[in-house]
Amino acid sequence: VETREDEEQNVKLTEILELLVAAGYFRARIKGLSPFDKVVGGMTWCITTCNFDVDVDLLFQENSTIGQKIALSEKIVSVLPRMKCPHQLEPHQIQGMDFIHIFPVVQWLVKRAIETKEEMGDYIRSYSISQFQKTYSLPEDDDFIKRKDKAIRTVVELSDVYKPRRKYKRQQGAEELLDEESRIHATLLEYGRRYGFSRQSKTEKAEDKKTTLPAGLSATEKADAHEEEELQVAEEQRIQSLMTKMTAMANEESRLTASSVGQIVGLCSAEIKQIVSEYAEKQSELSAEESPEKLGTSQLHRRKVISLNKQIQQKTKHLEELQSSHTNLQARYNETKKTLTELKSHSEKLDKEQAALEKIESKADPSILQNLRALVAMNENLKSQEQEFKAHCREEMTRLQQEIENLKAERTPGGSGKNLSSGEPHEALTSGMTHDEDLDRRYNMEKEKLYKIRLLQARRNREIAILHRKIDEVPSRAELIQYQKRFIELYRQISAVHKETKQFFTLYNTLDDKKVYLEKEISLLNSIHENFSQAMAFPAARDQFLRQMEQIVEGIKQSRMKMEKKKQENKMRRDQLNDQYLELLEKQRLYFKTVKEFKEEGRKNEMLLSKMKAKAS
Repeated sequence: VETREDEEQNVKLTEILELLVAAGYFRARIKGLSPFDKVVGGMTWCITTCNFDVDVDLLFQENSTIGQKIALSEKIVSVLPRMKCPHQLEPHQIQGMDFIHIFPVVQWLVKRAIETKEEMGDYIRSYSISQFQKTYSLPEDDDFIKRKDKAIRTVVELSDVYKPRRKYKRQQGAEELLDEESRIHATLLEYGRRYGFSRQSKTEKAEDKKTTLPAGLSATEKADAHEEEELQVAEEQRIQSLMTKMTAMANEESRLTASSVGQIVGLCSAEIKQIVSEYAEKQSELSAEESPEKLGTSQLHRRKVISLNKQIQQKTKHLEELQSSHTNLQARYNETKKTLTELKSHSEKLDKEQAALEKIESKADPSILQNLRALVAMNENLKSQEQEFKAHCREEMTRLQQEIENLKAERTPGGSGKNLSSGEPHEALTSGMTHDEDLDRRYNMEKEKLYKIRLLQARRNREIAILHRKIDEVPSRAELIQYQKRFIELYRQISAVHKETKQFFTLYNTLDDKKVYLEKEISLLNSIHENFSQAMAFPAARDQFLRQMEQIVEGIKQSRMKMEKKKQENKMRRDQLNDQYLELLEKQRLYFKTVKEFKEEGRKNEMLLSKMKAKAS
């Protein structure tokens, strides 16, 4: 796939790199990396930031082959539909550096990565707050905890004081109230509530009675005032009649038996639960009005507890996934290690066989090879001669058999009678018998000759077969080239696995050193913490403690300087090796360029030679 080189592509590449750097992928600033490595690395980083897995090599590898680039592009493209990316992208567009089509995908990935980082930031912040609250507490929380029990007791006492109490109860022999309004008034009167004409209206009307009516008041208005007075009197009478049918409940409530209470609770358990829940809600509303800061803190604590439980479940699930992934990776590592061992043993075997072949080839004499070629040609010639001789023998045998048949026919009685009757002489019969003996003798001689030739042919065939086996043991040029290619492929595979294993060992050693240093640091801090209180108790112990601390700090500084020096040396060595690698790459490019030019010149030379031959002919 050829890379498009135009201004628009370069502009899109610049915009993609700016987006990746703005999102936090700073490897895009490295000038030594190719645009493919920058763009593909940035896309992989965005995908992993969004909590999606990409099946790529853990260790970075520069100057990948076209097959590796296409495989990596296919893995990235396969993840995009799972992320619900609205833009379409093909692997050949990534490998061909089609930045115009890559730009919208990178833009969407960067936006998604930034959103994911913000969500993770909120999650980490809430997790940090929860961890802080597990160990420490704010002064407001301490004050709330101190006043919590007292506030609860106060609220319970107030609710008990101001709860509605039943003061009256209807007598059992009283008549039943038919209309709903009377039942409502009777129920309210049982709890000490009197509804009807309020005291304010009574006072106002009494004052109205005391005031003199104006002179211009009509008779209709006087009648309305009289009707209102009558209604008030009727209402008072009705209330009095209801009250006469009730008895005081001061001592009635204390006379409830245990059976009646159990029956009431059993019949109204659902209503009691509902009333309790409503009371709790109203109580929370009242406490929110009285102390909004305390209730806000409790609600916040409850929400945080719920969110922390959800986070714990998510982390547990994530831990299980990581454990399964670790198990799979360990199995793959064991399989790869086993394959590497088999490849090493196979490579050693092939090396031995190749050395043996080279040894045989070096020991072989050119004159012997020439003799073998001559013998092979002789064998082919003898085979052709054998075929011709067999054909000649068959023809001769057919001719002789025909002559024998003719002679037998002449010897028959009919033939002899015919000959006698024809008057042939006796010498003819004698000459015929002599001719038959001559034919038999010649036949036996030819048969013995054929037998000897067959023996000679079998001996020559055995010699030729032995020579063929010896020739076949020496590999041809095509076979040697095939062996060489296969050895090169195996060497590349072994070197890649060896490099990966070496990097794993390096990573393991680095992490192990880090672990050792952290353990030393923790042990040092623990010893300081344990000896601090004892050392500060006495001046002499304090001075000795400070001297020991100075010695420890000095030792740490020296260790740090040694590690810095080692780091600089490794960095210089890496730079030198990188320079050598770049020089070798330049030589390789020059070599390929020279080979290409040489092939082109060879092709031109062959064309000119063919034209000259055509003109000469």
